[in-house]
Amino acid sequence: MIKIERYSVMNLENAIRGARNPMNSWAKMDSYYDENGNFVLGPNDLSLAKKLAKAGSDHRKYLRQVFVSVDITAPLYWWKEYDTYKVATVANSTSTMHKIHAKPFERMDFSCEKMSDPALDILDEVIEYLEDVRVEFVETGDKRLWYDMIQLLPSSYNQMRTCTLNYETLINIYYARKHHKLDEWHTLCDWIMSLPYAKELIAIKDENPK
Repeated sequence: MIKIERYSVMNLENAIRGARNPMNSWAKMDSYYDENGNFVLGPNDLSLAKKLAKAGSDHRKYLRQVFVSVDITAPLYWWKEYDTYKVATVANSTSTMHKIHAKPFERMDFSCEKMSDPALDILDEVIEYLEDVRVEFVETGDKRLWYDMIQLLPSSYNQMRTCTLNYETLINIYYARKHHKLDEWHTLCDWIMSLPYAKELIAIKDENPK
């Protein structure tokens, strides 16, 4: 399971202006804001943006200045893979260290939609035990019980993080993960392709991008 919420794309105007700095070609800028306040790349700017995007990472530095902020809720086993992308990313997560005991454990806290019935039975037993330990920890504050929760917590436990990254990083994610065996990556790649100018600036190697 993965949930993608509350996202925004920022700084495209400044990024495309900066892309024109090497040739002092600012007079050719033709982008504008529409009636809804969205920044729209004009034909000249879009042509340049696409040309630089396809020319390689050294030439598309401007994409590192197009920022994306997004809230992602996903299981710990997915976050372990996401943490590969440490360059040009920032994330603030909900804390298992400080808040794992703050609410009752429920099945909905876990990504288990692919589990077989026997596996679900075991998960339910683990959840029941974790909840018993949580209640006792809240009552006693015994740190040994807190360790029981932290160290027994399944990797299917869902965590929400507010992530900031850029279009260059999204290119790397899209091409590294779009054929990954985890469904969560497919959902994320579909979301990436829904972002402004993703087909032109992110899916730069695709003949017919999604």
